[in-house]
Amino acid sequence: MKYKHIVWDWNGTLLDDRWLCIAAINIVLGSRGMPLVSNKNYRDVFCFPVIEYYEKLGFDFTKEHFPIPGFLEYYKSRFKDCTLHKDAEFVLKRINESGRTQSILSAGKQSSLVRWVNHHNIDHLFNHLIGIKNEKADGKIEAGINWLKISRLEPENILLVGDTIHDSEVSQAMGVKCLLIDIGHVSTKRLKRTGERVLPTLRGILEYLKIE
Repeated sequence: MKYKHIVWDWNGTLLDDRWLCIAAINIVLGSRGMPLVSNKNYRDVFCFPVIEYYEKLGFDFTKEHFPIPGFLEYYKSRFKDCTLHKDAEFVLKRINESGRTQSILSAGKQSSLVRWVNHHNIDHLFNHLIGIKNEKADGKIEAGINWLKISRLEPENILLVGDTIHDSEVSQAMGVKCLLIDIGHVSTKRLKRTGERVLPTLRGILEYLKIE
C-alpha cells in the first residue's frame, strides 16, 4: 500500500460550494456597483492568498480592511444549502474500507470546519479535522506542517487531495504527494500548470489508489 493516509481539502474538493462562493462575492460586488463574476471568470482568478483574489476583483486594501464585510456573513447563512460532491461519501467509505485512514486539512476556521463536517454526518470517516485559527483563509501551510509533526506519519505515506493551486503548494511544503481534482474552484488549465496529476472526478481516486 503506497499511501496509508489521505489528507483531503474541504471546500471545492469534498464540498460542492463553488456556486455559493460565486453568489456570495457577487452580492458584495453588486452592492458596490463592481463587475460581477461568472463561473468561468471565478475559476480563472480565484487564488491564495485569498486577499490577492479580492485584489484581482478590484478591491483596494489600502483603503479598507481585509476580510471584507458581507462575504462570510452570506456564506455562513447558506452553508447548509451546500451538498457534498457526487460520489464523495462513497469514495471516502471505500478508502476507509481499504485500510487507509483519512483527515481533512482546510483553509477554513477550525470551529467552522468541524461544524460543516458534522452537518454532513461524515465526521466518523476522519482521524483529524485540521482548520486554521482565523477567517482570512491564511495559514493552511502552517496548519499542515504542524499536524504532520504530531501525526506520527511519514510524508511518503501521505497523499494530499485538493482542487486548487494552493493545495499543490501545501503538499510541497509538507513534503507529501499531491493529487488535484478538477471539480472545484480553479480552472483545468491552471491546475495542469502545477505539474500535478489532475483527475476529472472523485471516483478516479479509487483507480489511482488501486481500490476495486
